[in-house]
Amino acid sequence: MTAAGMTIFEALESTVRGYCRCWPAVFDTASGAWLRDEHGREYLDFFAGAGALNYGHNNPVLKRALLDYIAGDGITHGLDMSTVAKRGLLEALRDIVFGPRELDYKVQFPGPTGANAVEAALKLARKVTGRAQILNFTNAFHGMSLGALSVTGNAAKRAGAGVPLPHTMPMPYDGYLDAPDELGWMRRALDDPSSGLDRPAAVIVETVQGEGGVNVARAQWLRQLAELCAARGILLIVDDVQMGCGRTGPFFSFETAGIRPDIVTLSKSIGGYGLPMALVLVKPELDQWTPGEHNGTFRGNNAAFVTARVALEHYWSDQRLEHATRAKGARIERDLTELAATVPGARVRGRGLVHGLAFDDASLAGKVCQSAFDRGLLVETSGAAGEVVKLMPPLTITDAEIGHGLGLLADAVTEVCH
Repeated sequence: MTAAGMTIFEALESTVRGYCRCWPAVFDTASGAWLRDEHGREYLDFFAGAGALNYGHNNPVLKRALLDYIAGDGITHGLDMSTVAKRGLLEALRDIVFGPRELDYKVQFPGPTGANAVEAALKLARKVTGRAQILNFTNAFHGMSLGALSVTGNAAKRAGAGVPLPHTMPMPYDGYLDAPDELGWMRRALDDPSSGLDRPAAVIVETVQGEGGVNVARAQWLRQLAELCAARGILLIVDDVQMGCGRTGPFFSFETAGIRPDIVTLSKSIGGYGLPMALVLVKPELDQWTPGEHNGTFRGNNAAFVTARVALEHYWSDQRLEHATRAKGARIERDLTELAATVPGARVRGRGLVHGLAFDDASLAGKVCQSAFDRGLLVETSGAAGEVVKLMPPLTITDAEIGHGLGLLADAVTEVCH
């Protein structure tokens, strides 16, 4: 890339930009698991729009539905008005997602981002319970707006708020204490009237902490957490913004634990095509909003409703995608484990099609990601110190593409670590 090619970005775009600093290319087109820059160079995508592109770039099935809808003058902007596109999505959610899983949720359409869905979930939990405190977890990430930041663990991100972030309290995530009873401190503090911990409205949790370093909560821990909350009248919110829509295998990441959260937040890939969309799923008895109490101008992105519906119909009417995701994830775990064995202090963690290669020497992860980019592979870092190389390819990626990407990653690790 020439310096002149970046001039307009450097001249006019805010210094807040981030990904473009790690991946200094001007991207032009994309298809499936591949992006191409303006010079025609191809990059294999193990990033998938930070989880917003589970079905790949310009998925042809979703693209056809979107083009047909636009060509037919379908509603684009609908606020919370009733539309044919919204009805189709709600019917698909009922018939394809909720019904087979015996889930009973009301569907709220907040502003079309994961952070806004989290904001709505926190507001509703406080409204329903009449309590202010929210418990979150170490290494959590829930978004960059004030409420979402208040339940996020990363100190640098929290500092960006510029104001105190009150009424929240972090608890140890599964594995954080390396103790026999990982929920022991939380349970004791909640039950001790002298602990200083106010009874919370809700607990918010990710079943796999993506930005926090690909930390995977055990199914047993999640069940114990759900039981702990239910026994004390505390609402359980599962943030499935990044790990939902099949990222870990099943449609919801919490399914393998057999729990039924009180509130679930979805965004990123729920829109199917990468179009902005978010949902808050709420048990019916908790749906206590007054009309317009949480709203947003772009909560009615009907184009996203269309691609979301088609994605559900095409990929979730049977279990083929779930089974394929599990198989591809197992293959990635095997190959990464072999790769990690060649680097002292490296280890692997993950589930489904989200995996992390963590290094004791945190500086290695960023260097590996840069070397991978130079070879034509997009991977990002995560974790408190950026010590994890995070792999999150589209769920529709082929076995051959996985093999190619893992080969590029292995070459990058060899260059940096040997």
